[in-house]
Amino acid sequence: MTNERRRPPRIFRSIGLLSFCLVGASTTFDAFAVGAAIPVVADVARRADVPVFLVGLGSVVPLRTVTVTSRIDGELIKLDFADGQDVHAGDLLAEIDPRPLQAVLAQAQATKARDDVSLANARLDLARAQTLTTKGVGSTQVLDTAKATVAQLEATDKVDQAAIDIQQIQLGFTQIRSPLDGRAGIHAVDAGNIIRASDTGGIVRISQIHPIAVDFSLPSGDLPRIQGVMKTGNAPVVAQDNAGQQLASGRLSVVDNQINGATATIRIRAVFDNADDRLWPGQFVDVRVQADLQRNVITVPVTAVVRGPDGTYIFVVGTDRHILKRAVTVAYSNAELAIIREGIEAGDTIVTDGQYRIQEGDLVDVTGPAQAAN
Repeated sequence: MTNERRRPPRIFRSIGLLSFCLVGASTTFDAFAVGAAIPVVADVARRADVPVFLVGLGSVVPLRTVTVTSRIDGELIKLDFADGQDVHAGDLLAEIDPRPLQAVLAQAQATKARDDVSLANARLDLARAQTLTTKGVGSTQVLDTAKATVAQLEATDKVDQAAIDIQQIQLGFTQIRSPLDGRAGIHAVDAGNIIRASDTGGIVRISQIHPIAVDFSLPSGDLPRIQGVMKTGNAPVVAQDNAGQQLASGRLSVVDNQINGATATIRIRAVFDNADDRLWPGQFVDVRVQADLQRNVITVPVTAVVRGPDGTYIFVVGTDRHILKRAVTVAYSNAELAIIREGIEAGDTIVTDGQYRIQEGDLVDVTGPAQAAN
């Protein structure tokens, strides 16, 4: 019988193989944990001139708006404009039936003509009475009566003329004209309706949108800056939509004469030419006012600034690629960059993405603009 060499059981062979693999994997993991660099995106702090903007939420309003109403009662017989039409001051907008007022005017003119005849006759009587009195054959009483009659009829003539003037003014109100340059809205009443001077709805609203205004508010603490901008008179004002797209550029017009005590804000109005109609009454826009220009300041992408319980800081990549944590003072920031007053210098490599994975002393692998600069 041949003696065969006994093999270890299969289960022990499997355990041994598994132990070898675990030992190898552990060794590999330890090596990675100890020597691997953490990938981050970095950029370089630079010096630049940075415009400082004050930003507020504003609403677009017409520079002027008028609700056109009738000043007399009557039948509206014609509308002389189209909805949405641009109109000019003095343009005919609507007509009211003039015939009733024309009849009243004719009556007043006839009354004056009759009284003018009486006045002319009274003046002749006065002249005769004065002649007779001068010759000593006339009565003083007759002369006084003639003078009083002439004075009374002259007063009547003035009343008649005033009545004519009133009726002519009223007749002029049958033609309703635009009081300003602007754009007509949708008419509120159609021809054929009886309209009255007491109606509050009006016939149409005319709004001046060339130029147009934007009212917005800023914190009251920004008032000194705004006053300084108003004095220089050359600070640009930009209106943007909610996506940050520029709609129009304009100028500051007026600062309200009182701070809102409830909100601690000040109301400001800017005016825009609006030649392309990109601003429309009732629209909400973001208003950006350039209040200052910071020259030759240190700037970093705003994403580099980290705010934590212990203050504001930036992760700086050292020359050996190890992380340094620097406390910084931010003088100004916007959606793109921040001005750093102290804490870093121009040329420092700063981490702009990946800060949540690192801490001071970590070794990093830099990608992004900083890598290109190096």
